[in-house]
Amino acid sequence: MTLPKLPAAAKTDSAFWAIGVDQHLQRLQTPALGLSDQEAGERLKRFGANRLNGKKKTGSVHLFLAQFKSSIILILLFATGLSFFLHDKVDAAIILTIVLISGVLGFWQEKGAADAVEKLLALVQIKVAVMRSGIASEVPADELVPGDIVVLKAGDIIPADCVLLTADHLFIDEAMLTGESYPVEKSPGLVAADAPLGQRSNALWMGTHVQSGEAQALVIATGQSTEFGKLSGRIKLKAPETDFERGVRRFGYLLMEVTLILVIMIFAVNVYLHKPVIDSFLFALALAVGLTPQLLPAVISINLAHGAKRMAAEKVIVKQLASIENFGSMNVLCSDKTGTLTEGKVHLKSAVDWEGKPSEKVSRYAYLNSFYETGFNNPIDEAIRNFRSFDVKECRKLAEIPYDFYRKRLSMLISDAGTSVLITKGALTNVLDVCSHAENSDGSLTAIDEVRSRIEQSYQAYSAQGLRTLGLAYKPLTEENKLDKDDEKEMLFLGFITLFDPPKANCAQTIEQLRELGVTLKIITGDNRLVAESVSHQLGLSGAKILTGPEIAQMSGRALMNQVAEVNVFAEVEPNQKERIIIALKKAGFVVGYMGDGINDVSALHAADVGISVDSAADVAKETAQIVLLEKNLDVLVKGVKEGRITFANTLKYVFMATSSNFGNMFSMAGASLFLPFLPLLPKQILLTNLLTDFPEMTIASDNVDPEMVTQPRRWDIQFIRKFMFTFGIVSSLFDYLTFGLLLGLKVPVEQFRTGWFLESVVSAALIVFVVRSSKSVFKSRPGSYLVGATLTIIALTIALPYLPFASLIGFEPLSFSLLALLGGIVALYIATAEVAKRIFYRFTKI
Repeated sequence: MTLPKLPAAAKTDSAFWAIGVDQHLQRLQTPALGLSDQEAGERLKRFGANRLNGKKKTGSVHLFLAQFKSSIILILLFATGLSFFLHDKVDAAIILTIVLISGVLGFWQEKGAADAVEKLLALVQIKVAVMRSGIASEVPADELVPGDIVVLKAGDIIPADCVLLTADHLFIDEAMLTGESYPVEKSPGLVAADAPLGQRSNALWMGTHVQSGEAQALVIATGQSTEFGKLSGRIKLKAPETDFERGVRRFGYLLMEVTLILVIMIFAVNVYLHKPVIDSFLFALALAVGLTPQLLPAVISINLAHGAKRMAAEKVIVKQLASIENFGSMNVLCSDKTGTLTEGKVHLKSAVDWEGKPSEKVSRYAYLNSFYETGFNNPIDEAIRNFRSFDVKECRKLAEIPYDFYRKRLSMLISDAGTSVLITKGALTNVLDVCSHAENSDGSLTAIDEVRSRIEQSYQAYSAQGLRTLGLAYKPLTEENKLDKDDEKEMLFLGFITLFDPPKANCAQTIEQLRELGVTLKIITGDNRLVAESVSHQLGLSGAKILTGPEIAQMSGRALMNQVAEVNVFAEVEPNQKERIIIALKKAGFVVGYMGDGINDVSALHAADVGISVDSAADVAKETAQIVLLEKNLDVLVKGVKEGRITFANTLKYVFMATSSNFGNMFSMAGASLFLPFLPLLPKQILLTNLLTDFPEMTIASDNVDPEMVTQPRRWDIQFIRKFMFTFGIVSSLFDYLTFGLLLGLKVPVEQFRTGWFLESVVSAALIVFVVRSSKSVFKSRPGSYLVGATLTIIALTIALPYLPFASLIGFEPLSFSLLALLGGIVALYIATAEVAKRIFYRFTKI
């Protein structure tokens, strides 16, 4: 079937909330059973993927061209082209070839990294329930099209702009668009065309999420055509800069300063000395390229992608690569206890009346309330259903008021053998608030005010045992099928439901491992103080200071900031207080991770330096998090933290090598060019030096990492890198000048002078990585086999180059064995001196 062109309503050019549902279905040609897969596929081609950026993944051609976007590379390519017409075409071709090889290497590695990351992200893709030809199917959110009918439940992200078809006690959190803290109730109908966004009660907006209830909705607009898409397009939304990205940027500024000063000085002096302008220009640019670690973006991408793959093997999926560094730098982890610190399998311990006696009625009414629950599936209802089953043949669900995080109650109107009864369960205080009497074991009633203190004492006793305790109430109702929140009043308190979730067997040991890694665990839970205290004791957190939600509510931001460092357990915490705690910890100087999987965790996940969720989490939590665990287990997290630190440590190794060796070599050539009658190395030879020394570093991602680099969180330290660059750069330059003096003293020809210096520069730069990769002695820190193999291969190729048939094209001449031996002695002495300098450096400088 070929679809006619869809009307403007499909692109939200009109106020779709003011148009009837039947008209929308007709204009969008949507059958009652939903679109077919074929129709949806055709519309996907027409309207594009349902993404805010409206772009597909970066194409291979674009990624390849991106390897040459550096301004220095572009100028070098321009100068090379100019030399084709004004100078040596062979030299220009060689330089162009070297630049292209460097670009191809970077492209090949980044392409592999990007493909690997894409496969990992597919593991945690957000999917949406869509009606396709009458069948509810799970499809990726970015494949939604105008005219699709989506099925929504609590915890789901609204995947596109929609108009409601049906709704059952539907509440939507629209804070990201309207700033309104409280969820908005939604229902089908018509709204005035000029109604403000917050009052369009029949419309759902992409990016908001379902707080409670369920619904079916018709997709009106996707991607950039949505309200949020227009907003992001207007303000050009950009993700906040991470600590890792900030470090890379500041490192780039440091190199830029040194490079600009060096290039301007060298070019000016060489022109002043009447050396050829084109040669001088190319020489200065080649020096700039040589000093700049041009493969740094590729090496970072490779390192992060390798880290992401290793973390995936440990069941940790990284959605945003830059978050790996924050993961490794994290020194505070905030987590709820359920399922992470505990087994996550809730068990019902008892169903008792308010006097503490086992009660058949409490057990049965709790079962009926949970059996018919449809708003938000949770382990508590599952535990109640599994504890004991009852015959429901004579029962029928009439209506439901889903649980929400403000009422903290779930109410169900049931027809029980022809009698309508409202059954409510939830947080004890919230249930007691809607009760007027308590029902005694003999069926008589007592005013709630007379027994409330005894009920609360029983509650505290259960909580002190580590039991989660819910209240249960009921009342007969006469009107069938009609139920609203106003009916939750003058109820009869029936009794308690006590539940327990035992701590995981090895959890205390895992918490100790985190502590050894420099990560402090802080528990944030909605459970009451007594339950939290009991569980913390079982987890080995005896004596932990506890702060409660009501206490936090009375604190100013500054007072909370001064308290959070000493508090390890936060109890009775409201959803909005989680974000306050995270922000207070960040202001106190901590790098904070937050682990959450619920709807009420979203703001905290967003506020944390690194948001962590699980694959089974609510869609909105999984979408907000930067890291998703395939298992809800702290053991998995410990492994992920270690892998994050390994990734960051290997990235720094490349930085240390590039800044020390490159800076030394380029500084040496710059100085030599000032008083030599010829250029110490030709531009093509400088670029070849840079290419050969960078090649082994592409294997740095697989290098071994010293245990002490993993035991504590680490962050970018530009001051430390600057000291490292100048210290080891000076050591490198000293031996470059020693080589320079040796070659001048032996009065070798110009071509052999350049060949000798080239060999010394490449071999020393290749070997120095074994020194700078670790603060330990080279004999005590074993490098990775790939790094060793790649380094030895490059050294062998470098030594062989002057003896190859095309060596003269590059400007090389063979060297005598005695000269090679002397150069080898200088390299050996350089490595030994650098090892001594490293010991002295780390003795006076802390990493």
